[in-house]
Amino acid sequence: MSLAALRRALFIGLLGGLAVWHLSLVGLIPAFAQRRLIGETVTFSYALLVALFALVAHATGRRYAGALQRVAWGTLSALTTGLLVLALALIVTQVNLRQIFLNATPDLARVLTFGAGVSPAGGLRTLLIAAVAGIVSGVVGAAPAPWGRVSVFAALATLLLGLLRDVLGPILPSGLVGFLYGAAGLNVLGAAVTFVLFFLLFALRWSLPGRAGTGRIIELVPSPVRAPVTRLVVILFLASVPLWAGLFLSNVADFVGFYILMGLGLNLVLGFAGLLDLGYVAFFAVGAYTMAVLTSPEIGQRFTLDFWVALPIAIMLTVFAGLLVGLPVLRMRGDYLAIATLGFGEIVRLLVLSDWLKPYLGGAQGVTRIARPQIGPLRIDSPQEFYVLVLFSCLLAWFLSIRLRDSRLGRAWFAIREDEFVAQAMGINRVTAKLSAFAIGASFGGLSGALFASLVGSVVPASFSLLVSINVVALLVLGGMGSLPGVVIGALALVGIPELLREFQEYRLLVYGIVLIAMMLFRPAGLLPERIHRRKLDEAVEEVREVAPAEIAPGRS
Repeated sequence: MSLAALRRALFIGLLGGLAVWHLSLVGLIPAFAQRRLIGETVTFSYALLVALFALVAHATGRRYAGALQRVAWGTLSALTTGLLVLALALIVTQVNLRQIFLNATPDLARVLTFGAGVSPAGGLRTLLIAAVAGIVSGVVGAAPAPWGRVSVFAALATLLLGLLRDVLGPILPSGLVGFLYGAAGLNVLGAAVTFVLFFLLFALRWSLPGRAGTGRIIELVPSPVRAPVTRLVVILFLASVPLWAGLFLSNVADFVGFYILMGLGLNLVLGFAGLLDLGYVAFFAVGAYTMAVLTSPEIGQRFTLDFWVALPIAIMLTVFAGLLVGLPVLRMRGDYLAIATLGFGEIVRLLVLSDWLKPYLGGAQGVTRIARPQIGPLRIDSPQEFYVLVLFSCLLAWFLSIRLRDSRLGRAWFAIREDEFVAQAMGINRVTAKLSAFAIGASFGGLSGALFASLVGSVVPASFSLLVSINVVALLVLGGMGSLPGVVIGALALVGIPELLREFQEYRLLVYGIVLIAMMLFRPAGLLPERIHRRKLDEAVEEVREVAPAEIAPGRS
């Protein structure tokens, strides 16, 4: 037995246990215990605990090439985490910690012991579940590619389907809902069928061992035929959303669309040009307030414009704001640029809050009665109708992003991102390229802000906090810097799912942190990385493999 391997397994297990302690005492584990995913037994909190056991086992086992070593050391780490979970359950029942931690209750102990309570049976159950999770994680990790990945994705998709029962229930046919779902979450038969179907779907999606080497997508249809058909299917599905989505889902889709617009805009600045902008919410606010000031009759204006007249004005003013931000920071890079742009975002927020501009911007009360779009006699009022406008705006921004990416200007942005001084030596005008990135990226944010103001019908300074900028940066990191599909995936994951699960809103930032840490560990280039970033990551992995010790296999990217 290697002493270093033992020490590593115990250390990772200890970290997993501390993570469970933190999630439990802040209330995340008890809150998730109220949501059932499968049958009457499997709750969200139980699934999260099992996932943590499996994750700890994977983090330990991935360092080893042999299947037996993966299982043995991974199971030891999972058992270490299980022991710490039992220790917390024992502490909260024997010591009154509620003066410090409000969630340290006997109910928490029952959740941590999977409903058995603090007893020999409860301890044995927790350790047994931890051991099984460690063994399964090791077996899945040692499985030939891509079967391990397919199994994990199928399990996650099944749990997600159970989690979204209240959302999908009104949409799906009643017969299908009755077959899949019980009173809360999936029933056991529905979960089994769902897992098998997702397993087959992902298995078809990924290549078999030896066919494409490393898990590439199966080329069942030639690319020139497949790409247009895929785009057509996606567009038809998106266009049909108002036909089957209710008021709530349409409202969520609208807000996801706003973040997709902002993500595409920041992607030009950060993903293409490599300029870290942490004050992107300022452009969102400029677009929203411009629409409000020009169309609302509430703040003493002598004129009110139509939505379609105010919209291009809002975009142009946002472009001007982008130039205003870009000019002073042309020589800044990295952290200094981030701090400067962060300051600009706070300046805009404080200006709209100030008494000095209250007669024009409404102050802390904001502006209401903002005009809605109108096409002839048709007035766009409901979220379902507004969705069409948001969808068209996102498709337009997507098309412009593709054209810019493949243009001379786009190549200049990529060159500046890789090495600014080499790009200048090759004849690229850094000033023009950077200002173009700020201006064009700001216009997408201004368009999103103007649409947001019109849909909500009012704007208040609280809607334009720093958290908006953080959300946009986070969705880019999650999806992949510079990746256009990654923007959509990031917005769906970080905006769409939390909006659908609003009962867990108070834990949103905690989940953000967990997701981003997991991304840095397991998918540092994002879920759908850009081609250049993927190639760089592959090269880095090859370099690590060349210098890694022979007895320890490198982790998967």
